[in-house]
Amino acid sequence: MLSTAQSKHIRSLSQKKFRDSHKQFIAEGDKVAVEWLRSTHRIDLVVATESWAADNELLIQQHTEAEVYIVKERVLETLSALNTANGVLLVLPYLPALEIPLTNDEWFLALDDIGDPGNMGTIIRIADWYGIRNVICSLNCVDIYNPKVVQSAMGGHTRVNIYKQDLSIVLPLISLPKFAATLNGESVYNFEKKSSGVLIIGNESRGISAEIVGLADNRVTIPRLGGAESLNAGVSTGILCALLVSG
Repeated sequence: MLSTAQSKHIRSLSQKKFRDSHKQFIAEGDKVAVEWLRSTHRIDLVVATESWAADNELLIQQHTEAEVYIVKERVLETLSALNTANGVLLVLPYLPALEIPLTNDEWFLALDDIGDPGNMGTIIRIADWYGIRNVICSLNCVDIYNPKVVQSAMGGHTRVNIYKQDLSIVLPLISLPKFAATLNGESVYNFEKKSSGVLIIGNESRGISAEIVGLADNRVTIPRLGGAESLNAGVSTGILCALLVSG
């Protein structure tokens, strides 16, 4: 039976200060939980309804390190950081800190102060889709363990390496062509697909800072044909990856 203290602890992980203190975060919902259970990443707690646990018994059994609690749906709803609880909630430890592979000849995404959790999760998922293994977040990006980020990434955390670094320091160390996504750049259709590079995406309202734009080799834009003022950061990332990234 899940104790009162455990329930309080799980609920506290919806706040960044408690996530950072305990080095734990939550992942919720059927599809997201299945992605994490299929991975080799450690699982601390599995809190699930009886029907969900029965349907996914084999996956749960692969994680002998996890404590498993069967609860009623109404209990799960009291623990959820989302608007609607969905069968299962996992408590996971933070991902291990890794060194950025600066000399690798591959694609990187560099995110300059992305602030919206939905955008961050979507961008991680896009990186996962296009096989981009490394996403570098500036120091002021939204927390990658925010429940909405984890939900939107749909398991992308398990396959994409995510780093938090000062972009002004790390970008000059990567000797690959750098593309800054700007409104006044050169049309993306003028560029050939490349097997490696760094795509820089900026803040939803301010774009990329002048300092970081100055580190780019190219300014690239998606030509506007209609009247929209701008594109969502996640949408822009998806379009640019489709047109720039070569497998």
